[in-house]
Amino acid sequence: MNRVKRIILLLLVFQGVLMAQMVKEIKIKDVSVPVIFEEGKYIPIVSMQFVFKNAGHLSNTKDGLADMSAKLLNEGTAKDGSTVFATKLDEHAVEVGAHVGRESFVIEVSALKSEFAYAIERLKELLKDPNYKEDTVEHVKHQKIGWITQKKSDFDYIAATKLREILFKGTALAKPYNGTLESVEKINLNDIKTFINTSLGYNNVIAVVGGDISFDEVEKYLKDVIELLPKVDIKSVEKIEASSKKETILIDEETQQAYIYFASPFNYSYEAKDQYKAKIAEYLLGGGGFGSRLMEEIRVKRGLTYGVYSALKRTKSVSYMSGYLQTKLSTQDEAKDLIQKVVDNFVKSGITEEELKSAKEFLIGSEPLRTETLSQRLGRAYSDYYYGRPLDFSKEQLKQIENVTLTDMNKFITTHKELSDISFSIVTKK
Repeated sequence: MNRVKRIILLLLVFQGVLMAQMVKEIKIKDVSVPVIFEEGKYIPIVSMQFVFKNAGHLSNTKDGLADMSAKLLNEGTAKDGSTVFATKLDEHAVEVGAHVGRESFVIEVSALKSEFAYAIERLKELLKDPNYKEDTVEHVKHQKIGWITQKKSDFDYIAATKLREILFKGTALAKPYNGTLESVEKINLNDIKTFINTSLGYNNVIAVVGGDISFDEVEKYLKDVIELLPKVDIKSVEKIEASSKKETILIDEETQQAYIYFASPFNYSYEAKDQYKAKIAEYLLGGGGFGSRLMEEIRVKRGLTYGVYSALKRTKSVSYMSGYLQTKLSTQDEAKDLIQKVVDNFVKSGITEEELKSAKEFLIGSEPLRTETLSQRLGRAYSDYYYGRPLDFSKEQLKQIENVTLTDMNKFITTHKELSDISFSIVTKK
């Protein structure tokens, strides 16, 4: 990374006070494109993301295709190739790149304000002339196969992947996001072209923009870029339910530790207004480090692991509880039984007044740390928009966290008995 890029990175982290976020719309052809925007003139940087809805891993027609498509877009243009294109970017401290998540595909461009017009021109070049060449696909494929081969000895990856197979059997979530050696080998140039041309459209994009830039400038840049995109069929998000069968799978490997991954259903919608209750429950069960039940019972009291964590996942596609820990082979069964026991007790009896007080103090007190940087604030604003919430949703949730009673919390927790329907994926040495 050169010196100017390091400066950009530091500026992204150490920022002054910026204006509040807003959601606006711009007209592109026959649609209104939403724009999440925050202007701040304290530092001379600009970041712009193009987030394509329902174009992530879950939209794969071949396992690993979305990720392979993102990787091809990171290989420059057909005219310049990856090296020359990367040099163009590097000489002006410009970042242009693509990445993919479960539900979304993202193209991002960032630069110093003085170089942002140049950055947009490079992005337009990339969209007009992706590096659609057979040797580029083979290069990306070779890299991906190397990564998958390395993951064969990554026991966390193995345990997590096998857990999804049993938890979401028969659905897109059960498949390897990044593909398998076999599926990646079968992906060809036409597959990638088709994915990009049918997934990245002007009618399924959300723009997320922040930095030292006016909205008038943003609108011009966005129109220049988004008008290059085709209109695509809007894909729906598949609703997926986690299994309640309480299965356990043991994977035999040459390991000195047991890698225990666990998950269960969580019958709760991302649309629920009382997300603050799920946040408190998540913190106290396994998300709060040394303030959580799992950590207290399994590490502090018994010393079976260095750390154990769990989270309550709530997305458009699925809602579930997931967690993990490592322990000695000799204490594998004890640790597994304790996970079940802790969760059972949590949903049976709820929490104490002292635990609720501790959770309130942490969640309210640490709030400023979650909105320090531009990327944090824009990420939260995007999440609120994506999930259909007002942009002041987090502030309202903090007020509700402060005022929630122990009775209300325990009613919420003890309603979710399904959290006890835990499935386990354990990499161990049989």
